[in-house]
Amino acid sequence: MTPDVAASSPLRALVGAAHAGPALAVTVLAGLLSLAQGLSPATTVVLVAAVLAGQLSIGWSNDLVDRARDRASGRGDKPLATGAGAVGVVRVACGVAVLACVVLSLALGPAAGLVHLGCVASAWAYNLGLKATVWSWAPYAVSFGGLTAVVTLTDGEAPPWWWPVGAALLGVGAHLLNVLPDLADDAATGVHGLPHRLGPRRIGPVAAVVLVAASAVVLVGAGPPPAASVAVAVVVLGLATVVVTGSGRSPFVAAVGIALVDALLLVVAR
Repeated sequence: MTPDVAASSPLRALVGAAHAGPALAVTVLAGLLSLAQGLSPATTVVLVAAVLAGQLSIGWSNDLVDRARDRASGRGDKPLATGAGAVGVVRVACGVAVLACVVLSLALGPAAGLVHLGCVASAWAYNLGLKATVWSWAPYAVSFGGLTAVVTLTDGEAPPWWWPVGAALLGVGAHLLNVLPDLADDAATGVHGLPHRLGPRRIGPVAAVVLVAASAVVLVGAGPPPAASVAVAVVVLGLATVVVTGSGRSPFVAAVGIALVDALLLVVAR
């Protein structure tokens, strides 16, 4: 192994095990919700940093917990499973992310901080075992729905009803689609969450219904002008079509697109 490759392995392991796409999507959502709530720039920075730290800890812990299972499944995209990544480096980074998440979350205030830590703990519970049960959807509903409460509690307010309801539905839809490309590998290694029980033919349609319902909740709660409502509905239905008919990672990407459309609607309609 050349010095350059050796020096870059820890960084590649950190990035490869971080689940960067979902982590970035949730962090962007938190930032957009903060804008919608009208939080100050300084508070928004702290909130976004807390969410990013929590998401990194979730991603890293997931790959650490699943290392043996990923190796058994032949996951070449997982550096910890292939041996190309430094497990110790990821463990340390995960610990640092947890500590940063605690400090930054509590800096938002006791109520907001504890709710955010509860959201992160819910996601960790998924990593540590709930993913293999019929309750695999619950951490997504709790964590996504709770994130909206973190934003408003930082400002001393309870969230409007449609924020946590819409976000919880979005989380469940994202969960259904996130595991779609890995159904066979998961089943072979003992993971039988809700998506696995639904089966590949039913996941897409069920997820589409959940995501469209989430968008309907946001539209009802936000009450934008009719033209805006029609435009959002057209975009969401188009993305929902991809959710049902797409292959590979495209359904999950479409689900993230629906989430971002709803978040942008929150920014202009809150």
